[in-house]
Amino acid sequence: MLYFKLKMNMNIKLTKKQIGQRITELRKMKGLSQEDLAKSVEISRSSLTQIELGNRSVDILELQKLSFVLEFSLDDFMAKDFSTVQDLDVKETKKEKKAAERISVPKLQVKKFKNVLLYILERCAGKPNVGETVLYKLLYFSDFNYYELYEEHLTGAKYRKLPYGPVPQKLDIIIGQMIEDAQLQRVKTAYHGYPQTRYLPLVKADLTELLASEKDVIDRVIEQMSDWSAAAISSYSHKDLPWEVTDEGQDISYELAFYREQPYSGRNYEDEIG
Repeated sequence: MLYFKLKMNMNIKLTKKQIGQRITELRKMKGLSQEDLAKSVEISRSSLTQIELGNRSVDILELQKLSFVLEFSLDDFMAKDFSTVQDLDVKETKKEKKAAERISVPKLQVKKFKNVLLYILERCAGKPNVGETVLYKLLYFSDFNYYELYEEHLTGAKYRKLPYGPVPQKLDIIIGQMIEDAQLQRVKTAYHGYPQTRYLPLVKADLTELLASEKDVIDRVIEQMSDWSAAAISSYSHKDLPWEVTDEGQDISYELAFYREQPYSGRNYEDEIG
């Protein structure tokens, strides 16, 4: 718990989680990334992540720096009726517009998604372990790893938390279109005695649709995980923070990728402060 003595000699107590939520709201209202804010207050990105998650306390000096950068008074910040809308005079600068776009609901790029799917299958369809379960996870980690690294969406696909791991929405519709257009073939097989649905690419991916950075992230995911069994990759995905903290049946927020720790995180946030 964090205590501050405020006006009228009243002691107001906020939990670490409440403080973290308020700092997160203020940061986003100012259009700042975690990296920008961490540098401004001279702490590591991982420390700021832990503060925003409510896992780390904030000392008074850190809070004073935060109040200066985020432009809030300590009295207002600790008030029960604290509101970011009331406390901040937000001006929609170009930087803030860009940040708003970054944290907005992702928009599915169907053509990009199809080519990412085809590219993964070109490289992995011949592996006996790569059925639907493994394919879903390769897509998920490609999308979320890219977003964590570049703060931009790869395919813009939404993923929902289901018991067997993250599942891309509208995938059945897209695959149906691709089968109808003779881009994919669906095959029912068995693997280690269990029924398995596999997909075989009938055309090559259009690599002109993929940036070099996008292809690089996909390649790294394939190299790391494409030989894993369905059980192994599902277990791994269940320990990834974005999936872990999302409620069952809900969409998984891409923003949660910034709260990852090793071995899931693709960035070393400690090294970014220096």
